[in-house]
Amino acid sequence: MAVQADHALRDAGLRATRQRRTVLAALRDRSDAVTAQDLHGELRAAGEPVGLTTVYRTLTALADADFLDVFVREGEQAFRLCGDQHHHHLVCEVCGKVEELEADQVEQWVREVAGRRGYQVTGHRADIFGVCGECS
Repeated sequence: MAVQADHALRDAGLRATRQRRTVLAALRDRSDAVTAQDLHGELRAAGEPVGLTTVYRTLTALADADFLDVFVREGEQAFRLCGDQHHHHLVCEVCGKVEELEADQVEQWVREVAGRRGYQVTGHRADIFGVCGECS
């Protein structure tokens, strides 16, 4: 993971500092999207000496470099480390869990809807919001 984290950080134009590696490691196995403030609180509670500004800047830089997906949760940006293949999301509005969906079915629907209206698709994002099985 350390080598992958170093590459991800360098690709985003960031130095691979201990604090930035810590932020990436904290995101690695999460199933939910997390805000900078929440992640900072979790890291501090775990004894990690990382500043809120470092957490926020690292999350923002990685999102800008397309390493993280961004969701809006209660008016704040929440971040999740997702796969690098084109995909979409199911998002639980109760617990914040995010599940990746393979793009195939959504892609077909996008092409059909756009085609019927005479659009040529240049990009899209499909996030489906609801309540997951564990929360319902």
